[in-house]
Amino acid sequence: MKLSIVIPCRNEVDYIEECISAIYSNELPKDTSLSVFIVDGLSDDGTREKIQALKITHPSLVLIDNVKQQTPFAFNLGILAEKEADYIQIVGVRQILSTNYLKKAIEVFQDNSENWCVGGKVNNVYLNTKGRIIAQAMSTSFGMGLGNFRTLDKSDFVDTVGTPMYKKEVFEKIGLFDEVLVRNQDDDFNYRVTQAGGKIFYNNDISLKYYVRATFSGLWRQFFQYGYWKVYVNQKHSSVTTYRQLVPPAFVLYLFTVLILPLFGIKVFFVGLFPLIIYVLMNVFFSFKLAKSSADALQLLITYPILHISYGLGYVKGLIDFLLFKKQPSENQKKLSR
Repeated sequence: MKLSIVIPCRNEVDYIEECISAIYSNELPKDTSLSVFIVDGLSDDGTREKIQALKITHPSLVLIDNVKQQTPFAFNLGILAEKEADYIQIVGVRQILSTNYLKKAIEVFQDNSENWCVGGKVNNVYLNTKGRIIAQAMSTSFGMGLGNFRTLDKSDFVDTVGTPMYKKEVFEKIGLFDEVLVRNQDDDFNYRVTQAGGKIFYNNDISLKYYVRATFSGLWRQFFQYGYWKVYVNQKHSSVTTYRQLVPPAFVLYLFTVLILPLFGIKVFFVGLFPLIIYVLMNVFFSFKLAKSSADALQLLITYPILHISYGLGYVKGLIDFLLFKKQPSENQKKLSR
């Protein structure tokens, strides 16, 4: 049995060694061979030199150039690198796998042939205070919506996972990642998995350590892009892939409506404020429930609206660009935040 690891990478000199060490420290089923492909977007911070040094210790480590420097190209280059793989695991450089991750993921496939994709629990390590606050907000149903794998505390079937392992045959059945999608390429691919009859399993018994580095400005841009590209994915499939995605744009459109309600009289305005009051109360409740200090609570009060409004605005812009004006994706929205 052959397992192939695909690692998209660019300028990750501080994390690449720990990522690789965790992979090679993993337990594997008997008679399993391992190949690791780092698909690098021409890093210029010393990452490539570190990889060359790691290849001395790990001969099965292979460096592949990603001249396009975008994530879906990295995925596809890595997937195609091993023709005879049985399973393919995708790992981000700042995702440090638990020692049982690979073995337990393979066992899920062997237990149920309907499983096409498996992913595990994310344990965040915060590189700054804002990263901790943002990760906390994203771990709640209020922040990310019901059914998101980030909020689960038990194994279950889901619509997508992070750090996925796939059967190689999945790519033969439904194709590779869509290289047009700078964002949401995993969302699109996993929707195609479920539409083709496969199941995606979140395994709470396997986990990874994820180094979170974040700013509010980066978060705003990230979620704006998520909303924007989600519309492109929906248009591609002529379908809404998940209904929770509709809540943020509906909220944003409601906020615009509130601005004009005074034109219809003071009573209409106050009645129309009721949903906003509910939202503010929920924001206060979840922020203070989660916070360990008043300072944390204040930052959480900011974080939740950033998540919701930026995604909603991005979604609305996507509706305008793709559905109303029939535009192609904006070049500006192809520039990823970090």
